[in-house]
Amino acid sequence: MSSRSVPSIIVFDVNETLIDIESIAPLFEKVFGDQKVLREWFNQLILYSNVIALAGYYETLVKLCQAVLEMSGSIHQVPLEPTDLEELRTNMLSMPAHEDVPEGLCLLSEAGFRLMTLTNSPPDKDGSPLERVGLAYFFERQFSVDSIRRFKPAPEAYHLVTELLNVAPSAICLVAAHTWDTLGAQSVGFSAGLVTRTGNALLPIDGLPQPQVVATDLVRLARQMIALWR
Repeated sequence: MSSRSVPSIIVFDVNETLIDIESIAPLFEKVFGDQKVLREWFNQLILYSNVIALAGYYETLVKLCQAVLEMSGSIHQVPLEPTDLEELRTNMLSMPAHEDVPEGLCLLSEAGFRLMTLTNSPPDKDGSPLERVGLAYFFERQFSVDSIRRFKPAPEAYHLVTELLNVAPSAICLVAAHTWDTLGAQSVGFSAGLVTRTGNALLPIDGLPQPQVVATDLVRLARQMIALWR
């Protein structure tokens, strides 16, 4: 097996991949009377983070989250209070991990993979979401695109990791719940694993790279990765 196909470093996306964004649904029920607006808001958040990166602008993901919530309020003609925006910020800082995450991380760590994270979220003075849920000890490094002011899937975001670790892209597999993120990682030479959390799926286009491993949860994904690369 070639070295290209055997990554030794697993870099995880955080929001939705490891951390459960569905936990903030009660806020959308309270504000909009419909928890389904959460998904609409999150899709708009991804859209505009991509647009901002492509257009060469930058704002922190926290402020973008709040601005997109205000946008959603305008679209649905629902007035928002400053307390709603602050509640979104505080809720996002305290989201729990998915139930499968600790076991999946444990399997990969015990198999000898080096574990890192790469998130669009900025660092917070009170610690990362993974520190709050007690899982930060699994990770050797936690990277944020805030240091380069370019959101994933801009190539610079993934190059940040290879440059700081001084490794080739082929040494890394990015694990995410979003196909846009796996495509961005694969465009610079990473391998990719897709966790098909609720609302996420493969993009079946022959001309696009597909993730090397795909599973519905991190435990199943970890077992595939260990079977393939260990």
